[in-house]
Amino acid sequence: MAIYHMQAKVVSRGSGRSAVAASAYMSCSRMYNDYDGIQHDYTRKQGLIYQEVMLPPMAPSKWNDREQLWNAVEENEKTKDSRLAREFVVALPVELDKDSNISLLQDFIKKNFVNMGMCADFAIHDTDGHNPHAHILLTVRPLNENGTWQYKTEKEYLCIKDGQEKGFTASEFKTAQKQGWEKQYRYKIGKKKEYLTSSVAQEKGYERIDKHPKSSRYGRQNPISEQWNSDEQLCIWRANWADAVNKMLARNQINATIDHRSFADQGITEQPTIHEGYIAQNMEKKGIIADRCEINRQIRADNKMLRELKANVAKLAEAVEKSVPIIAETLEAIRSHMIFTQYHLLHNEMQKEVIHDWMNHFNPILNKYNTVKKELKAKVTERKELNVKKEKTSILNPIQHIKLNQQLTTVTEEIEELKSRKEQLIFQTQCSTDKDMTNLSKKYDQMNNNLDILDSQDISLQKQLEKDAAAFREEKFRPEPEQYTELLDTRIQIRSDFRDKLIEQLKSTFGKYYDYHRRDIATNEVDYLNVEDPDVFSHRAWELEYQRKQEVRRNQPTRTKKRSHDMEESMKLFL
Repeated sequence: MAIYHMQAKVVSRGSGRSAVAASAYMSCSRMYNDYDGIQHDYTRKQGLIYQEVMLPPMAPSKWNDREQLWNAVEENEKTKDSRLAREFVVALPVELDKDSNISLLQDFIKKNFVNMGMCADFAIHDTDGHNPHAHILLTVRPLNENGTWQYKTEKEYLCIKDGQEKGFTASEFKTAQKQGWEKQYRYKIGKKKEYLTSSVAQEKGYERIDKHPKSSRYGRQNPISEQWNSDEQLCIWRANWADAVNKMLARNQINATIDHRSFADQGITEQPTIHEGYIAQNMEKKGIIADRCEINRQIRADNKMLRELKANVAKLAEAVEKSVPIIAETLEAIRSHMIFTQYHLLHNEMQKEVIHDWMNHFNPILNKYNTVKKELKAKVTERKELNVKKEKTSILNPIQHIKLNQQLTTVTEEIEELKSRKEQLIFQTQCSTDKDMTNLSKKYDQMNNNLDILDSQDISLQKQLEKDAAAFREEKFRPEPEQYTELLDTRIQIRSDFRDKLIEQLKSTFGKYYDYHRRDIATNEVDYLNVEDPDVFSHRAWELEYQRKQEVRRNQPTRTKKRSHDMEESMKLFL
């Protein structure tokens, strides 16, 4: 089943990653990082389906070798927390074959990344044949027309003119200075330190204590980088990925689509919590018993009907023994209660089927999620141990340092892969966070508990059905054989009232989940259990209706004859 998954991450030195290692990991290759002198070898890694480097026109052709591309990126970034690359992990439709998925990715990457000036390195993975996905590694620094790197941010000086403060880059300040704008420096004023312009400070004789002019904290971001890093652009890429996948699915005549929007935006509603009330509403919408409150509500309705039945039995005891109308009323009351009980059993059966389907859907996902979570925890622990070991290793042992760095890089990439797999599993469950998955796991346990409750309730309902059937048989044979026809006719006359009352009670108890087809099935099963042929009732009802119509017809000639006599008398008077 095609699912939407697009995860955006940043590869930065601050998180312990390197662009060379990330590229080597996803391409299952061996690459040497000139920046830290570490050789990254992932040639034994399994699951690689396809890999390719795509470059914009201004990029040097030698960068088609991914090792040279990412070493060029590493060389240009100087700080220890530099952002080296942007990584996307996207789920590919399992309905598409390998060539279609490659074509889908190439077209999407070219239109959305390469045409914007980024260098793209991507690979398709599928370790088990059921989880095709792609890693897309992108440069974050724009390129000039001659293939050199542009700046990501530029220093911005905060200058003053007529009491107004404004930011200028170094090139902009040359023009601004002619217009009267001045840089600000820090001066010592008594015990305080303040930013002032040189002209103001010289007039008052203040001493400058810092040679660096006042500037904005993060500088002026490159407009191209600013666009690439914006939330608006990320939303565009997410929407474009959904459109690209849907077009490829339609081109291959596959009846499936994906949607980049959140479930709230789609009007679906998040999966979905276990809090009382909220979970009940969501589960009821799916036809699932939410909690004991719902079950108790049904039991109360069932008990109410049982009390009415007992009242009828008490009324029968007070009436004349073998009174046909009372027996008929009691039989129909017992029958209605049996139909209600049987309907309740069928409703529970439907609920259990829905619960089983829900559990069968989420059980493998939860198992995979718990496995990945356990592996991720182990890898994080392993990385901590390696870091501790690295700190304790003497700087006089460079070989050991390099070996530990290689191990740390490998573990870090494995952690990122596990995080990506975990995010995909979270998305498949329509969740957003690990907390949601914890709640889903608790909900799964609650579903198991609901199945036990339903099984227990079914046993009670089945016993009640058998008890009612025994009472029905006993009441049915109370009248004398010659009273059978009279009893049948009486039951036919009052059955419609009992049916209407039963329908009203079913609707009141089960609400919007009331189903008249299920009611008909319950009715047929109760009649079969009571050894009563519905055709006998319908045939007798037809006979009674026929007799009524015959009676009407027998009265019709008398009235016609009277009208004819009156007309003859009138004619005589006229003549």
